[in-house]
Amino acid sequence: MRPINKRQGTVQVSLQKRVWGWMAFDWATQPFYTLLLTFIFGPYFAAVAAQYFLETGLPEVQADANAQSLWSLGQTLIGLAIAFTAPILGAFADSSGRRMPWIIAFSVLYVGGTCGIWFLMPDGLFLWGALISFGIAMIGAEYALIFVNAILPSLGDDKEVGRISGSGAAFGYWGGVVSLFAMLLFFAENETGKTLIGLDPMFGLDAAERQGTRFVGPFTSLWYLVFMIPFFMWVREAPGNKAASASISAAFRDLGTTLKSVVRRRSLAAFLASSMFYRDALNALYGFGGVYATLVLNWSIIQIGVFGIVGAVTAAIVTFIGGRADRAFGPKPVIAFMICVLIAVCTVIVSMSREQIFGVPLPVGSALPDIVFYICGAAIGGAGGALYSASRSMMVRHANPARPTEAFGLFALSGKATSFLAPALIGMVTYATGSARLGISPVIVLFVIGLILLRWVHPKGDKAEWFES
Repeated sequence: MRPINKRQGTVQVSLQKRVWGWMAFDWATQPFYTLLLTFIFGPYFAAVAAQYFLETGLPEVQADANAQSLWSLGQTLIGLAIAFTAPILGAFADSSGRRMPWIIAFSVLYVGGTCGIWFLMPDGLFLWGALISFGIAMIGAEYALIFVNAILPSLGDDKEVGRISGSGAAFGYWGGVVSLFAMLLFFAENETGKTLIGLDPMFGLDAAERQGTRFVGPFTSLWYLVFMIPFFMWVREAPGNKAASASISAAFRDLGTTLKSVVRRRSLAAFLASSMFYRDALNALYGFGGVYATLVLNWSIIQIGVFGIVGAVTAAIVTFIGGRADRAFGPKPVIAFMICVLIAVCTVIVSMSREQIFGVPLPVGSALPDIVFYICGAAIGGAGGALYSASRSMMVRHANPARPTEAFGLFALSGKATSFLAPALIGMVTYATGSARLGISPVIVLFVIGLILLRWVHPKGDKAEWFES
């Protein structure tokens, strides 16, 4: 018995390393979403773009609206590019049996794209180049995520997958908290040229040129390079995970077969459709939260950064708890509850400005909008983190064990196929109303549609339907 126990202990240690290595990806990539998409680069880009349009002679309100519309256009085009290629790449990777080469390749895109963000000057120079660099980085992050998620089913059974997914996402959010603290304390400058604790930006970075804020790009690259080391050390291709041959034509055939089967699988079809809407709405909140704070509440980068810390800490805590709830009750109840929370939060955000809340006028200089938005940020962080983790867990319950990368390619498709929809609707409503605040309103409708479609999703996924049929 002792040799068997010893061997089992060795296997268990190896599995623990695989799990920790897999979770390292969440830690390594979270700064992209925390620092670039939401709290540092997004607001900086919006402020630079708004000033650029203002100098062309547009009134301030229209310049703000155009800045938000440009940010939405960038995300729309990026989302479309990802949506219609991710399933094909997933199918090809499953046919070839290899995932690590793809993760390495998209890591190169990620690092190159994030570095390019450095060149966006306060006067608008490299405005389009920065948007393209951001798009390249986002493509790298999102594609790498597909292949990393495909490893998740091999780390445990359905219940353990929910816990691991929640723990990994929570671990990632803590990475977002630490990276955001580092940026705010030592690099990102406010209007006085000082960081949150009153220091000049480190390394002699020029505050007048906003080099401290622009350093968010290289900082994100370095963070990824350092913290992906455990992933590449401990995560390996599964034994025998090599196909004799693979081709794009075969990938298209396999994908076609899978897509046809989706129509017959009611639970999977409903889940993909539901997640298509609610994840699109959630991504819009992430992408436009900082922009809203900049254009509607007139917050500085430092204020937005503190807002981000509050949201990231809440996300880490609630996502960890959500993973345990997923293990106990399954992912569907977690998803439904978090969507309801986000609908309530969005209603508050759309109904609030610096001057009023739900039509009730506020005294000049009232801090109430700031306090309410901080609370909303905490709720978005917590609910969004748990929603992402539970969605990943639910996809595992619908995935073909033999083709997990293709399954998560479809998952990416459902998250990106209408990724143009929320940014496009926000852009159109913002342009039509001339209000960045009212422009956020379409996300409420998207969340409601996602919640309605969720009723046809089986709590245990397709496996339960197979056993019952």
